[in-house]
Amino acid sequence: MKGLGSLYQSGDWKGEKHVPVISCPDRVKKDELVELRVNIGQEIAHPNTLDHYISWIKVYFKPEGGNFPVEVGSYDFASHGEYGTFTEPDVTLKFKVEKSGTIFATSYCNIHGLWENSKELIVEE
Repeated sequence: MKGLGSLYQSGDWKGEKHVPVISCPDRVKKDELVELRVNIGQEIAHPNTLDHYISWIKVYFKPEGGNFPVEVGSYDFASHGEYGTFTEPDVTLKFKVEKSGTIFATSYCNIHGLWENSKELIVEE
């Protein structure tokens, strides 16, 4: 039986509208506030309709040498056209870290499943 990780898809976000786009500095100072934006469909718009939408985005940080990632944000998009109201899959968050590591962003499309992306973050003393 396949594990959950094998169900995640990825690709180049410039050519695939489902891949979470991670925007943040490449380097920060220790304990400096990191401003991070994650959105879906930055280069190629993802549909946002009652029938086809992004349900959620989750963001994790795995420090170098750490065994597990830490969840730094979880965002549900609950409105997909009810009364003409649409929630856009675009979030900004802030967090601090003491060590370099990897940011992971995951998302779920109701038609095309699970998607992921990652970005290295260097923490300088």
